[in-house]
Amino acid sequence: MTDTTPVHSGAAHYFRTLPEQWPHRLRSLHAMGLDTVETYLAWNVHEPVEGDWRRLDDIERYLDAAAEEGLRVIVRPGPYICAEWDNGGLPSWLTARAGRFVRTAHPLFFEPVQRYLDAVVPRFAGHPALSMVQVENEYGSFGTDADYLTALADGLRERGVTVPLVTSDGPTDVMLTGGIVPGIRATVNFGSNPASAFAALAAHRPDDAPFCMEFWNGWFDHWGAPRVTRDVGSATAALSGILDAGASVNLYMAHGGTNFGTGAGANHHLLDGVDEFLPTVTSYDYDAPLDERGAPTEKFVAFRDLFAQARPAAELPPLPTLPPLMPEQRVALTRTAEVVFEDLGSSPVPASFEELGVDHGLVAYRVSIPGPRAPEPLEVRDVRDRAHVYVDGELHGIVDRGGDGMLPPVGAPAEVTVIAESMGRTNYGPRLGQHKGLGGVFHGIQQLNRIHHSAHRLPGDPPALDSDAWSPTAGTPALPRYYAGTAELAEQSDGYLEVPGGKGYVWVNGFCLGRYWNRGPQRRLYVPWPITRPGANEIVVLELDGLDEHAVTLHSAPDLGPSGT
Repeated sequence: MTDTTPVHSGAAHYFRTLPEQWPHRLRSLHAMGLDTVETYLAWNVHEPVEGDWRRLDDIERYLDAAAEEGLRVIVRPGPYICAEWDNGGLPSWLTARAGRFVRTAHPLFFEPVQRYLDAVVPRFAGHPALSMVQVENEYGSFGTDADYLTALADGLRERGVTVPLVTSDGPTDVMLTGGIVPGIRATVNFGSNPASAFAALAAHRPDDAPFCMEFWNGWFDHWGAPRVTRDVGSATAALSGILDAGASVNLYMAHGGTNFGTGAGANHHLLDGVDEFLPTVTSYDYDAPLDERGAPTEKFVAFRDLFAQARPAAELPPLPTLPPLMPEQRVALTRTAEVVFEDLGSSPVPASFEELGVDHGLVAYRVSIPGPRAPEPLEVRDVRDRAHVYVDGELHGIVDRGGDGMLPPVGAPAEVTVIAESMGRTNYGPRLGQHKGLGGVFHGIQQLNRIHHSAHRLPGDPPALDSDAWSPTAGTPALPRYYAGTAELAEQSDGYLEVPGGKGYVWVNGFCLGRYWNRGPQRRLYVPWPITRPGANEIVVLELDGLDEHAVTLHSAPDLGPSGT
């Protein structure tokens, strides 16, 4: 491939699939006609706790797998990546400290960034499969700190990156003037109207060959909203326009994968003056050419035909075989266990998750209302992101972020416990890095002080199934609550798990699939074959709202909900 040969790439993030699945996904991308795979690096996957580095080998292993398949690799290390990933890939401990200085050259942010680059760049710089490295991500949608972008580019070069550097931004004057770096190739991101987008790029960079770094051929979903899909015809027409222009393209996404554990991010926007919080679902199927389990779709076939026309001499491998699907099975949840909270001390007012050193999970805020006194309304302010409110041990109400935190009157003395759950952190826009937790608990006009904190961190391990923490399921014990059951499988297989109830988290054989919520649109969580085993498979559910029945169902087909657009 020469510098003038258009790049035909597809996004498939190593952290949204399991290592055992990488060869299948990469072979499938090659079979679609792609010569390159693109991946972000997610800082919060590798350093969830400051100084605690994890899974760094995954970066080099992914490039090795791509090279073995004959693919080049575009690496987008951020440090900010958006990607509908929690906090845009930035660790919560970092954004809590850096505050309003995130994504700038200020030392509070940039000194940790330097340590991040020290850790990750040696994992990909110099790799024979590496073809291109992106500087930051859509920075023109956020700010204008040119010193920050230049320092990032210099840092990549100083650490051994010799392949071309690029930037990527939306195709507007505002975004391009904020995001481009002198001497570094600029690319644009869009889902339609390629001629217009490339004209905008050419107006600012007439010497840069056209490159769509993110061709949005599908989209992602939010809890409580209809599923978003993109018509095959419109996506194919837009891709055809890109290829007819002789431009390079990176399909976003070629294969989406899954926001396992607590990886899903969130968005926000102003709607009629209200700052609406929109957490992303667990699936990142994205209506991509390869679906969540890696199966080719109608969009895959249409795109493969276009790539074949653009490069007819290319020899493509056949599609790899998919793993088997598990049969339908109802699994009784026969055991239950209490949720154990870790004591984190007290403070005059509620501390945030970040101040408590909690990334995600449940934090219980306990406070007393002194008495005797007449009943007054109970109010929980600034909930981030959902709270179950108990008075003297009885559920008094549930408050969602952005909802009315005013609850029915309570007399005193009384004991109030607010169990706050974090959802995804905002991954795009000026709300990046917002804290989780509560703003305050009020009885009438009076703020209640001396808050005692305890936490249950997620996606941490549920109680060991061979421990005495478990007892037979009976009646309707207090929530939140763990439930467990055993599924029998003949072989390792892909499947989909449905929980008949409210809201919570699911583990299979100790691996956290992610969040479920009867709010939809997603109804079933993807179960990847590498975490399953022949024989007994242990399923654990952490339920927050209340199950319709003490059972889950395994399915052989997904249910991502009805499409809205």
